[in-house]
Amino acid sequence: MARHHVWSASATCPVSGTADEGPITEDAFRGVFRTRPAGVAIVTAMGDGGPAGFTATSLTSVSSAPPLVSFGVGRRASSWATVCAAEYVAVHLLGQDQRELAATFARSGADRFAPPTRWEPGPHGVPLLEGVPAALVCRKVYDLPAGDHTLVIAQPIHALEGDPAHPLVYLDGRYGSVSR
Repeated sequence: MARHHVWSASATCPVSGTADEGPITEDAFRGVFRTRPAGVAIVTAMGDGGPAGFTATSLTSVSSAPPLVSFGVGRRASSWATVCAAEYVAVHLLGQDQRELAATFARSGADRFAPPTRWEPGPHGVPLLEGVPAALVCRKVYDLPAGDHTLVIAQPIHALEGDPAHPLVYLDGRYGSVSR
């Protein structure tokens, strides 16, 4: 069975710019991204200590051939070790009525899988949240250290589709929604 691996430095693109250019401040960076709406997802994994998960606004479709998604997980997050050690994860896309679920999985120290959270073991043992508009069960293929996060690239192997008519989004520090 293939395991995920760390991205090889030889597979990266050349970086432009000069060595004396420093990054912008964290506040400036956050200020720019506060103006960009992001879809809200919850990533879950099963570990030796039980289920783990977190709210992610970094979910991105990377490729359609083969299908690949990416998300970032903070190295200080309580779920980081479980997600990084897991071979399989589930990515749940949230609907506008799931603000409290998103807040629970974003809250430090919360028992995220206790009631009222409803979940069951899915393929490969990954925790699947009930009532979400859509979910992907994914096999991790790359872990890439990226600043204070790890960037995970994963290949969806099961899709659970519902009605994503009113997705939950995050903008300017608040949850909201958009309609089609």
